[in-house]
Amino acid sequence: MTTTTLAVLVPLLPFLGAAAGLLLGRTAPGFVRPLAVLPSLAALALAAVVAVGQGGDAAVDAATELTPTGSVPIELALHIDGFAALVAVLVAFVATCVQIYSTGYLRDDPRYPSYAALVSLFTSAMLLVVYSGDLIVLLVGWEVMGICSYFLVGHYWETPEARAASIKAFLVTKLGDVPFLIGLFALATDAGSFRITKVLDTVAHGGLHHPTLIALLLLAGVAGKSAQFPLHTWLPDAMAGPTPVSALIHAATMVAAGVYFVARLLPVFEASSAAMVVLAVMAAVTMAGSGLAALAQDDIKRVLAYSTIGQLGYMTGALAVGDRGAAVFHLLSHGAFKALLFLAAGVVIHATGTNSLAAMSRMGNVRARVPDAFWTMTVALLALAAIPPFSGFFSKESVLGAAEHAATGDTAHIPGAAGWIVLGAGLLAALLTAAYATRLWLLAFHGKGAEAPDHGRQPVAMNAVLWVLAVPSLALGGLAYRVLPDWFDGRDLTPTLTTSVLGTGVALVGVVVTYGAWRQTTAFAAGAPLGAVAAHPEGDAGLVEAEAIASHTPAYGDVASAPDPADPGRLLLGPLHRHAVTGFHLDAVYGALFVRPVLAAADLVRFLDREVVDTYVRGAGTLPRLLGAAVRRAQTGNLQTYVSALLAGTVVLTVAVLLVATGA
Repeated sequence: MTTTTLAVLVPLLPFLGAAAGLLLGRTAPGFVRPLAVLPSLAALALAAVVAVGQGGDAAVDAATELTPTGSVPIELALHIDGFAALVAVLVAFVATCVQIYSTGYLRDDPRYPSYAALVSLFTSAMLLVVYSGDLIVLLVGWEVMGICSYFLVGHYWETPEARAASIKAFLVTKLGDVPFLIGLFALATDAGSFRITKVLDTVAHGGLHHPTLIALLLLAGVAGKSAQFPLHTWLPDAMAGPTPVSALIHAATMVAAGVYFVARLLPVFEASSAAMVVLAVMAAVTMAGSGLAALAQDDIKRVLAYSTIGQLGYMTGALAVGDRGAAVFHLLSHGAFKALLFLAAGVVIHATGTNSLAAMSRMGNVRARVPDAFWTMTVALLALAAIPPFSGFFSKESVLGAAEHAATGDTAHIPGAAGWIVLGAGLLAALLTAAYATRLWLLAFHGKGAEAPDHGRQPVAMNAVLWVLAVPSLALGGLAYRVLPDWFDGRDLTPTLTTSVLGTGVALVGVVVTYGAWRQTTAFAAGAPLGAVAAHPEGDAGLVEAEAIASHTPAYGDVASAPDPADPGRLLLGPLHRHAVTGFHLDAVYGALFVRPVLAAADLVRFLDREVVDTYVRGAGTLPRLLGAAVRRAQTGNLQTYVSALLAGTVVLTVAVLLVATGA
C-alpha cells in the first residue's frame, strides 16, 4: 500500500471501531473490548508506518474534490509533514493506552460500550485534524471532538456536577468556535482555497489582505479548544468525567488540537506582529495564572487540569516566538507524561474506591497499596517539573531557548516584546510548576490524611499501561531533541546554557521551598487538630471560604470539607490562596458579565411571551367566545319562545320606525 492509502486508514479504523461498537454493544457484548482496543492499536501501527515512510522528508500531499462549491472548493486532502506524522503517532499511542486502561478501570460500568465507542470516535476525529490538508475537513474533526467531549465528560450524567461540566465544556468551546469559523472563511476568501498548502503559499507571497483580523479570529477558537486564557475555565470542571477520558483530552486530543492548528498555520499568525504579541500575552497570563491556581487546589485531578493549561501555555508561548518545532516537541513530551499522571491518579482513585479520595488532604497510607502508581507518577512529576534528565526538561528548555532567541532579536519577524514576555512568564511558570508538582507528590503519597479504604489490587492492564507510558516520560527528551529537527523545520532544539541554568535553578528553588513549607506546616499541624483555625494562615474568613469550596468542588460532591493544615500551598500563597483556589473568580466574572444578563433576557422574553403575547391572543378569542355563548343560549328549541321573540322584535321595530317618522 502507498503512504497515502495507509494514512487514510489511520483515522478510518477507529471510526469503524466506534460504529461497530455502538451496533454490537448490546447484542454482542463480548466484542466490545476487542472493538475498543484493536482498531486503535492497528491505527497506531499504521501511523508508525506512515511516519517512517514520511521520514521527515517532503510533505505527502493528496487531494480529491469533495463536491463543486463555487469559487472556493472543498477537498478531501491529506497534508502529512513531519509534524503531522509524529503527532498522529502520539494520538494513536495515547488512545491505545487509554482504551487498554479503560478495560480495567470501567470493567463494571454498564455504559462501557458507548464510552469505548465515543473514545474511538474521539481518536478518529483528532487523527482527521492531524492529517487533513483542507480546513473544512479539519473543521469537521474539530467539531466532532467537541461533541465527543460533551458526552464523555458527562458520562456520569446521574451527578449534577458531570451534567454541568459537560454543558460548560460544550458552550465555552463553542464560544470560541464561532469567531474561529468566521476566521476560516475570511482566510479562505483571501487565499481562494481551503487547502492548507495554498493558504500557506498565499501567505508566503503576501496575499493576505486582513492578516491581523484573521489571526485574532482564529486565536479565539484556539483559546477555547486548547483552554487558554480567557476561555480555559471549562477544563478544570471537565474532571467530572472518567479519569481515562481526562488523560485522553489532556494528553493527545481536544486541547492539543488548538496548538497543532497554530503550528500548522504559523505563517498566517506571523504575518501580523500584533497577533504574535497577543498570542504571547495570552500564553504568559495562562502560564502564570494556572500555576498559581494549581498550587491552591486540593483535588488531585484539578491540580493536573491546571497543570495542563499551563503546559499548553508553554506551547503557545513557543508559537508566539515563531518556533513551532519547540511547541510540537513539548506537545509530544507533555502527551506522554500527562497521560501517565492522569492514569496514575486514576489508579489511586480506583484503589480507594471513591472519587472523594481525589482530595489530597484526605489521602492516607495509599503509597504502599499502589506502588506502581507511586513510582510511575514520581517519574511523570519529575518530567512535569522539568528536572533533568527527564523528558520535560528538554522540551521545556527548547521553549525557553526559543523565547531567549526572540527576546535578543535573533528571530526574524518576531517582536522582541513577545520574546521577553514568554521568557519571563516561562521562568515564573517553571518555578510554580515545580512547586505544585512537589506539593502534589508530598500530599498524595506522604500526607497524614485519614486512612483510605482498601479495595484490593488494580487490574494488570491498568498498571501495565503506567509502565509503558513511563518509558517515554523518562527517555523521550534526551533522544528527541537530537532527532526532531530533521522532522521539523531544521531549527536546533538543543538546550541552551543560559535558559537551562535559569530554568533548572528556579525549578529546584520551587522544589526546595515547597518541601520546606511542607515540613513547617507538618510540624505545626502535629500539635493542632485537623482543620483548626489557628493552623490556617488566612484566619477565619479564609478557612470558611476554603471549606465551602472544598465541600462543593465542581467535579465531585463528596470532597473533604476540612482542609489539611499541613498543606504547603496555603503557606506559600498566603492571602492569594483564597483567590487562586477559585481560579481567580473568573467563573463569577463570566457569570456576572454573560450568564446573568442572558438569564435576565430570557426571563424578559418569557414574560413578554406569556403576559403580553399570550394575553393578546387570549383576548382576541374572548369576544367571539362570549358572542357564541350568548347565541348558544338563545337556541332553546322551544317554538313558543321563538314566536314570542319574533313578535317582541316586530313591536320594537314598529315603535322605532314610528319614532323616526314622527321626528322627521
